[in-house]
Amino acid sequence: MFARVLEFTPKADKKDDFVKMIRKDILPIMKKQAGFLEFLPFVPEANNEKWITISLWTEKREAERYVKEVFPKVEEMLRPYLTTPIVYRAHHVETTLCEHFVEALTAA
Repeated sequence: MFARVLEFTPKADKKDDFVKMIRKDILPIMKKQAGFLEFLPFVPEANNEKWITISLWTEKREAERYVKEVFPKVEEMLRPYLTTPIVYRAHHVETTLCEHFVEALTAA
């Protein structure tokens, strides 16, 4: 399993619109991508702090294809809602340490 981790700060006055746009526009795009498993948003309690989102993918090559072919459009859609550029990191997920989570994702 592979994870894409994004960090960014949304505009405080656009938070509700931002969440609606992710739910209505971004998630349907992601769900259509080969290898996509799950999207995990971590929203801070305080405004003007960085959000962290993690998307989980079956394989690195699937995530890389998404980054190359689809994410530029997604990033363009997100940009008007952000106060900071998106910081991106990629990680291999050590699935031997989270077997129940992996089972739940692959069963869905």
